[in-house]
Amino acid sequence: MPRPQAYATADAVRAARGVFWVQGFEGASVPDLERATGLNRSSIYHAFGSKRGLFDAAVQSYLDEVVRPRLAVLTGPDVAPDALVAYLTGLRAAIAAADPAGAGQGCLLVNAATAPIGGDGAVRAVVAGYRAELRTAFERGVAARFPDRDPVPLADTCTSLVVAAFALARVDPDGAVRSLDAALSLVAEAQVG
Repeated sequence: MPRPQAYATADAVRAARGVFWVQGFEGASVPDLERATGLNRSSIYHAFGSKRGLFDAAVQSYLDEVVRPRLAVLTGPDVAPDALVAYLTGLRAAIAAADPAGAGQGCLLVNAATAPIGGDGAVRAVVAGYRAELRTAFERGVAARFPDRDPVPLADTCTSLVVAAFALARVDPDGAVRSLDAALSLVAEAQVG
């Protein structure tokens, strides 16, 4: 008995997400996507309209299944005082592990922002929305840890250091880890100061 279409589509999107994460939109060929998804070219085009449609679905999957679950400790109704440290520590561990199928590839959206597809208006809007979501989550984390302080400066700095870590993860994992260590140090220093 065949799998339900929604299940097969979700699996194909996840498989394509892995290809786009590693190779980027421009580097991912349709044959690469066929091999990863198990779909032939006509099925990809029928289900997603184009390679770009599949990319857009992969980006949404990345936001829904990778980004937002990781940010959940900072976006839920009750943010614990140690939530920002937990997020940064978990991200640091993931990048330090240099997992070639995950955080070792950096961030799919930051990678896209620095590639030619980043010039596309829709992609720019998604990346800007992601950065704003990250920044808002960090502000909530800072506010939970330091309720009597203005959270904006530290949230802005942590956001910048995390984006830098994502940009460096592929080419300089040690530099990416140092960016996250800097963010953790700033949070610790704010505790003392």
